[in-house]
Amino acid sequence: MTERSEGPRFAPDLLTEMFQNPLDPGYADAAARRAAEGPKPRWSRVTSGGFRLLVLVAIGLLFAVAYRHVVAGESESSRAHAGLVDEARGAQARTDDLQGQADALRDEVAALRAEALGAGSGELRALREREAATGLAKVTGDGVIVTVSDAAPQVDPTTGKQVTPEGGRVLDKDLQEVANGLWAAGAEAVAVNGQRLTATSTIRTAGSAILVDFRPVTSPYQVTAIGPDDMLDRFLAGPAAALLRGLKTQYGIDFATSRRDDLILPAAGTDIPLRFARPDVSPSPTPTGGG
Repeated sequence: MTERSEGPRFAPDLLTEMFQNPLDPGYADAAARRAAEGPKPRWSRVTSGGFRLLVLVAIGLLFAVAYRHVVAGESESSRAHAGLVDEARGAQARTDDLQGQADALRDEVAALRAEALGAGSGELRALREREAATGLAKVTGDGVIVTVSDAAPQVDPTTGKQVTPEGGRVLDKDLQEVANGLWAAGAEAVAVNGQRLTATSTIRTAGSAILVDFRPVTSPYQVTAIGPDDMLDRFLAGPAAALLRGLKTQYGIDFATSRRDDLILPAAGTDIPLRFARPDVSPSPTPTGGG
């Protein structure tokens, strides 16, 4: 009966193997083949070197072309962005000019109406009061200013640029809360960054911008209100001020309030479309004849 020889129970240690056979088997085979065949001919070495040089030159050309395309793309993108910015500024300037013309025409109409109705007539006085209440006329008086601004920017450790921290940007709903809080506190007229609010005004977000009646406003946002003397105290005791305090504590959004005398709020930029109730035109029952 033949006895089988058992192999080692454990594989050789890796470090021991490296010290015993420091040369990789592939290198050993290549060295043996070179010793047996002799050195490569000169033309083969020159051809191999030329091929490597050609590959390196081609790779360099590819990198150069790619770099030029990237630089050209950035330049074209910058020019397109600058063109859009100029176009937006031009459109804003034209809008402001048209708004100025509309205000001048509104003043002219008001003067002609006062001349027709009489400067001291009760009808003219009642009409002006209604216009002031609806936002169609400029108003003056004592009131308050609530200023709300985005949180202070922080330096991004990755890019090194200043960015607004997450949650530190004022939203459209925040300005809605402030405006509604002032109305609830007794405000008679409210404006956001000079944009007069009416019964049909909207405060909405478009991208990263806030629009008040489709006109952009930027931080810091000044919500101005004309109203009774206790309006600021009532506002600070209401839910809108509590919301602002929470935003300041949690996200760093800043707000401040102040009382002001002789505030001037402009008229609304656009006319308010009038809506009328319509009478019921259903036929009434035919009365019965009497004796």
